[in-house]
Amino acid sequence: MNTIDTSAIIFSDFRLGNNCIIIHNMKKAAFLDVDGTIFRSSLFIELIEAMIAAGVFPDKAKNGYQREYKQWLDRKGSYEAYLGAMVKVFMANIKGVPFADFKRLSDEVAEKNMNKVYRYTRDLVKSLKKRGYFLVAISQSPKGILDSFCKKMGFDKIYGRFYELGPSDQFTGEVSDVHLISNKANIVKRAINKEGLTLRDSYAVGDTESDISMLEMVENPICFNPNAALYRIAKINKWKVVVERKDVVYEIQ
Repeated sequence: MNTIDTSAIIFSDFRLGNNCIIIHNMKKAAFLDVDGTIFRSSLFIELIEAMIAAGVFPDKAKNGYQREYKQWLDRKGSYEAYLGAMVKVFMANIKGVPFADFKRLSDEVAEKNMNKVYRYTRDLVKSLKKRGYFLVAISQSPKGILDSFCKKMGFDKIYGRFYELGPSDQFTGEVSDVHLISNKANIVKRAINKEGLTLRDSYAVGDTESDISMLEMVENPICFNPNAALYRIAKINKWKVVVERKDVVYEIQ
């Protein structure tokens, strides 16, 4: 009787855009956004405020986002506009900052905020880790602070914005591979191919429309505390929607 070697199966997956090989011991994968999805705020914002407080960024840097922050608090402006203003402040002040100062403050911010997380995603991370999933964090925050925060949570791979360093270990003000990190589907494909993962039974968790391309890639997309734009897409695609409010976690049908 002829036997069939099932150690590897070649298949075509439109999500990856090529022929893929599934090996039986390939790890299942889970991809999670961080800010507003795991962390109950923004690591990026917390880092900028810490850098201002420590004198690494000038105190006048606050002027670059105070108006957008107040408009957001008063529900007259969007969170995206507030975050965009913070990005401009960071880019305007990061050039020339020693990496040692950045790393020290990143570690301090991560340590201070390690427990400032949502229960639902915290417990999901723990559950997936126990089930042998390869955990991938994907965020627009600087990779340095993501490393400090996500490694302690048990993530296996961390993708974030990578800010270039010059020969004297000071930031140049440039960002590497912007085209890659700006589209989370690109990161999913990269992780799958580089780490030898499978999309079978895969998970992804996101909270804004910037996560849509990532959510489309997996078999178990979860929209957690979604903004209006993501919620509309979730309803069209019948994706799972989970909301955590105070001490209550519930699904929206």
